[in-house]
Amino acid sequence: MSHHLDSELARRDSRIDLTDQYMFRGTNGTVLVMNVNSSILGADYRAGFHPEARYEFKVHFDGEAVEDLTYRVTFGPAEDDGRQRVVLGCLRGGDARGDTAEGIGLASGRTHEPLHGPAGMRLWAGVVRDPFYNDLTLLSALIPAVKDGTRPDLGDWRPDKAENGIAGTEVHSIVLEIPDGEPYLPGRDIALWTVTKLPTDFGGWQQVNRQATPMLWPLIRTSDPVWAIDANRTHPGHDVHDDGERLTGVIAAVVAANRTSLSPRAYAETLVRRLLPDLMPYRIGSEANFGLSGVNGRSLADNAVETMYSLVFNAAISVGLRPEDNADTRSEQFPYVVAIR
Repeated sequence: MSHHLDSELARRDSRIDLTDQYMFRGTNGTVLVMNVNSSILGADYRAGFHPEARYEFKVHFDGEAVEDLTYRVTFGPAEDDGRQRVVLGCLRGGDARGDTAEGIGLASGRTHEPLHGPAGMRLWAGVVRDPFYNDLTLLSALIPAVKDGTRPDLGDWRPDKAENGIAGTEVHSIVLEIPDGEPYLPGRDIALWTVTKLPTDFGGWQQVNRQATPMLWPLIRTSDPVWAIDANRTHPGHDVHDDGERLTGVIAAVVAANRTSLSPRAYAETLVRRLLPDLMPYRIGSEANFGLSGVNGRSLADNAVETMYSLVFNAAISVGLRPEDNADTRSEQFPYVVAIR
């Protein structure tokens, strides 16, 4: 749903802007990653995590429409050395779906150092090299085609000319590794979405950004800011009702214009059933893969951009970038991202 600088509120305060979500097998269990606050904003970039915000991982089990667990991460103000206090809490059942409960404390510490929770749970939060990679020139060419239902005009762009427009940027990453064991049993199906929230003047909480599937909304909703803002503030359970028909129409028009299916409407309906509700599925204990044949989590190396472009256009679209070119943003060891401070 959310992506780099997708809303006006995110542009005003980059600390609450969700940029990417990942879920994969780590060395000790299932790894959930939430990235926020990209330095791509430039002069208006504000370092750190927002000290008044909530950063939440929402976990669904066994195909349930609502979350069964919420892991809530909060931060204190920046200290003299720039680091912040971190607190990890957990909410279960009905509490996981609301904002009033405080939940159970699992771990606390400071940014840029591992936090240890019960039964081997680990959390890390800090500034990292952004593992996301995308050629922004290609994206700029594809957005109008999606908006207008036309064939994309790539000009003289070719895959061998591709450049990673995210290279050299930093993001703030929250990495949670949950060890195997009840309820995270190998072979069990879960689904994930992440969200940022800010307190309101009336004592409640405002959902600012939510995300799960990469590149779906940057590619499709960028041309309609109101659509993007409204969707960011809802629950994935509303997606089929709120967005299903509209998204189907957009994809069908693109496929028809590019003549990549004899039945554009049928193709679009099938794809939308796969994409909505906007949750990232994963089978615990398995190797993550965000690919054309299906989604099973997302590793830090997966070429999710190429997958999403190809699905939306129903055609093989190469972004010209390879995972190995971005290898310096990933690690085989916890926290799996690469800290730069």
